[in-house]
Amino acid sequence: MRAAGRVSAKVLRKTGELIRPGISTLELDRFAENLIRLEGALPAFKGYGGFTGSICSSINNEIVHGIPSAEVILQEGDIISIDTGAIMDDWYGDNAATFAVGHIDEEAARLLEVTEQALWAGVEAAQIPGRVGDIGHAVQHVAEAAGFSVVREYVGHGIGRAMHEDPAVPNYGRKKSGVKLKAGMVLAIEPMVNAGGYRTQGPFEDGWIVYTADGSLSAHFELTVALSTEGPIVLTKE
Repeated sequence: MRAAGRVSAKVLRKTGELIRPGISTLELDRFAENLIRLEGALPAFKGYGGFTGSICSSINNEIVHGIPSAEVILQEGDIISIDTGAIMDDWYGDNAATFAVGHIDEEAARLLEVTEQALWAGVEAAQIPGRVGDIGHAVQHVAEAAGFSVVREYVGHGIGRAMHEDPAVPNYGRKKSGVKLKAGMVLAIEPMVNAGGYRTQGPFEDGWIVYTADGSLSAHFELTVALSTEGPIVLTKE
């Protein structure tokens, strides 16, 4: 899983470096898929449940599952979540980050900063002994202390030889609740944080894109993390 994680992390970083006003999300997707394959891996998202892209590209009030398209052109001031995944030797890596497109306003910049902080709080809480609720509580505390909200309907997940495995990893919850954390578990921890309320709407006709119900901005960060008695180990890193 370190190999799959390394590719996923490299592709996320390199794709992020291309983000600028005027580029289409399809261009980003083609770049990411080509790099995944050059690294000897397979794109984890392409064809998953009929999804057409190799990345998810979710802009502004889109929370997750944005579909790459030649018609979606990034504009100055947008924020965009890029979610990438790679398969190496039947093992999965999965990670995401939200990027600024050019100059963004103060609220958007703070949302990105807080969501990334919430991710790392969740990673730090993935300790043995512990429970899944410890992770969600840590994420929720950071997000809500900043005046933001965490999405309830979509959560993190176990990951290994399949993209989505048990247990579910909510970004909210109570300490010492939920599934017990054990050495050898691998989790995709992925806060989805809204500038407004936590409610969502969609997907609609496309069957994929999920939006904030109130039209507020949303940010998304994710890491694949292995649990050990020595502490959490981030696998999606170069």
